[in-house]
Parts: sequence; structure tokens; C-alpha cells
Amino acid sequence: MNRYLDRQRLGALAVFCLIALWDASGLDTSLARLAGSSAGFPLRDSWILSAVFHDGARHLAWLGVLALAASTVWPWGPFRDLPFARRLQLAFVTLAASGVIALLKIGNHTSCPWDLQQFGGVATPVSHWAGWLRTDGGGGHCFPAGHASTGFAFIAGYFALRADKPELARIWLACSIALGLLLGGAQQLRGAHFMSHTLWTGWICWLLGWITDPLFSRRMQAAPGSR
Repeated sequence: MNRYLDRQRLGALAVFCLIALWDASGLDTSLARLAGSSAGFPLRDSWILSAVFHDGARHLAWLGVLALAASTVWPWGPFRDLPFARRLQLAFVTLAASGVIALLKIGNHTSCPWDLQQFGGVATPVSHWAGWLRTDGGGGHCFPAGHASTGFAFIAGYFALRADKPELARIWLACSIALGLLLGGAQQLRGAHFMSHTLWTGWICWLLGWITDPLFSRRMQAAPGSR
């Protein structure tokens, strides 16, 4: 167990360092320039990106959260033989991850790329880490990436499933990461976020799933027959 925890810590630290390196590289702007220019982002109002990948995906995600919440009381499908504590973990931490990202966004004044002067807006570029302390003259509330959390929030399922259903846990994790990156990428094409916004959102959701897992594991130890 100690070796496993050490690998988890090293993995979380390694990913943190990689994202921090990307953050410091300045590649956010270079990547954004592939989708936008001083005239703005031509795909900002794209129907498929805004109506399907944004609105549609968000509605489907909320249906998914409701289905997970229902599984805590009425287990269905692969959750029928999953302990109650793990079903609760799956639903609660998924919802909590979305809430944490939303709260972080509310308190942050960093504006979206489409608001920045270099992309035809009015905001002056300011580090998103300084966004909780100062404004940049734009609309703000763009860090972390809220829409990417629509996918990344489900990372919590990996921790809830890995002990009882390891194969499903790995598939769940891969799908959650892929969905978060896909939705984050769609928002980047629209000019709503930088790549670093998406990457930090994924890391925060992973971290929340990881640090809350021991709480539910202790509940399992206290009541191993609870279902």
C-alpha cells in the first residue's frame, strides 16, 4: 500500500510539474493563435462547438450526474454490486469536483482569450494565478476551465471503482480524461480558454478525487458489509 501511495504521489507531482512547465512556456498564446487572430476567433459562434460541444455536452453531463446520484439509492448496471460507500463516493465527488471548479472560477478575474487585446478584445494579459488578486480589464471568471470539468469531474469514478472493478476503473478514467480534453479543446477553438486552463482543471479534478478517496475507504473499513 505504501508503495502504491508513493507512486500516486509521484504521479501527481510529475503531472503538476509538466503542466507548470507548459504554463511557463508561453505556448498557450502560440496555440491560441492557431484558432484566432487580432480579428477574434472565427469559430466562436460555431453551431457545432457552441450548441453541441458546449450546451449539449453540459446537459448530457448533468444527466450522467443524476444517474450516478440515483445509483446510490437504486443501484443499476455495473453499480449493482458496488458497495454503498463507493456509489456515494462516485456521485458526491463527481458533483463536488464541478462545484470546486465553479467556485474557483467565480473568484478569479482572469479573462478568456477572446477578451484579450491581442485577439480583438480589451483585456490586458495577466497571469491566471494573479487573477484572484487583480483584474485585467475584461470579463474575468475564465480560470480554471469550467466546461472541461464537465468531463474531468468524472475522474472521481476511477478512485471509487478501482478496488472493486479495476478494469472498469481504467476505462472510466480514460474516458473522463478524453472527454475533458475534447470539451476543453472545443472551447479553445472558440477562444474561451487557453490550454493551460484545461490542463489545470484536469489536475484539480484528479487531486480532489485522490485526496477524498481515503475518507470513503475508512467508511468501507468501518462497515465492510455496507451496500
